[in-house]
Order: sequence, then C-alpha cells, then structure tokens
Amino acid sequence: QVQLVESGGGLVQTGGSLRLSCTASGRTFSSYGMGWFRQAPGKEREFVAAIGRSGVGKYYSDSVKERFTISRDNAKNTVYLQMNSLKPEDTAVYYCNRVVGETGVGSWGQGTQVTVSS
Repeated sequence: QVQLVESGGGLVQTGGSLRLSCTASGRTFSSYGMGWFRQAPGKEREFVAAIGRSGVGKYYSDSVKERFTISRDNAKNTVYLQMNSLKPEDTAVYYCNRVVGETGVGSWGQGTQVTVSS
C-alpha cells in the first residue's frame, strides 16, 4: 500500500508563498496521476490541483488557478504544490493522493497545515 507524507506547510502572511511536498512510498508512483486537496475547518475536503503520470497534463480548481502550480519528480516519488499570492481563504490542511480525475482514490496521509494570516 502506498504511503503518502505531506510537508512544507506553515504560517504565512497574505500575499506570501509556500511550497508543499508529498513523497510516496513504493515503486508505482509514476503509474498514477497525483493531486492535491485541502480541507478547511468545518468544510468538506475539496480538490485543488492534479497532474498526469508524466507531468504533462495539469489542471486546477478555479479558486487556485493562476496562483498555484503543481509539479512532480518521478525520480524522487514526489509531487509539489507551489502556492503564490496566498489568501486567508487558502487556510486549510492540505493533502495529496493518487487521483482519477478530481477524486482521490488512495489512502490519505496526515496532511500539512497551511495558515494564511490577514
């Protein structure tokens, strides 16, 4: 079973940037599309961004388009989320997962907390 470990979260001011990382165990990382999701307090987990197996296809939710960039390094079994121009409404726990479309299909990791202060 693939295990996912997210890191890179923290406290940042409005307009700041953070880069999240998610490293997967196992040998099959490059066989799956990967995605980022987030869950704010009192809300359901929502899709943020996804990237195809080879890193060519990328797509984003409307709320983060033009501000966030997803990328991956298959040699390192890692997917990244570069977050720029952060807003208070981006505050959430961020998770990565294998995806089919915009749906996470594997086991969830512990996530990494992102807090954006106004």
